[in-house]
Parts: sequence; C-alpha cells; structure tokens
Amino acid sequence: MKPKLKVWVTFNDKVKFGQGRAALLRVIDELGSIKQAVEQFEMSYRNAWGYLRDLERAAGFRLLDRKPGGSRAAGTRLTPRGREFLERYDRFERDLENSMARCFDRAFPAAVKPGRGGLHGRTTPVQRRDRGQQKVAGKGM
Repeated sequence: MKPKLKVWVTFNDKVKFGQGRAALLRVIDELGSIKQAVEQFEMSYRNAWGYLRDLERAAGFRLLDRKPGGSRAAGTRLTPRGREFLERYDRFERDLENSMARCFDRAFPAAVKPGRGGLHGRTTPVQRRDRGQQKVAGKGM
C-alpha cells in the first residue's frame, strides 16, 4: 500500500498545469523543438501549440522563446522566467509529495507487504527528477 498524489495548478480556474505538461516543457527545452517533443508524447502539434499559447496568456508571461530558422541558435527553449516557473512547480510538487509521505506514515504506520499480508515499512521522500526521465505518454496531461 502506498499513497499517490496528482497535483496541478490552475490559472483563472481554466488552464491547468501539472506533471505531464511540466514534462512536456522539459522535453521541449531539452530537444529545442515543440514538434520533436510532441512526437515523444504522442500528442498532436496543434493541441500542444494551443495549450502552450493558452498557458502563456493565462500566466501573463512567456514560458518559451521561439527562434525560427536553421541556425544553431534556432529552436524553442524555456525563457528564464519559464525555467524559474518550472523549478518552482517542481519544488512545490516535491514538497507536497514529501508532506504526503509523512501524513501517510502517521495515518498508516505500517504498509501491507506484498505476498505476505504482513505489515512493514515506511514511505521514502521524493527525490528530484533528472531531465532525462521525463518521457511520458501524452494521456492525462
């Protein structure tokens, strides 16, 4: 038995931002391409572009810097403010996960051990994710 937490923040109670969309922004920044990122997420480019546009409008600042062309400087990357937003979201989510783990441990001092029916264990705090671990299917984003 273990706890699960799904968290997102909303802008104007309309535009949601959660784990999946945070992962999408990370992959866009890593690859420098919205198109390549949405292919990994099995999303349509049109849906992703529409969501990103709506997110920037709702947030009131640009998350992505888009530079067209074929040069080395071309591509799409997080703006400094977008990077800060993503880091704050990650910290917020990690803090909630750790708080949830502590609350779970108080509510359920022992978890069911698989295969034995016995009780044991503690939850472990959430560690920071590496950028390379963000390949996630587009569903649920």
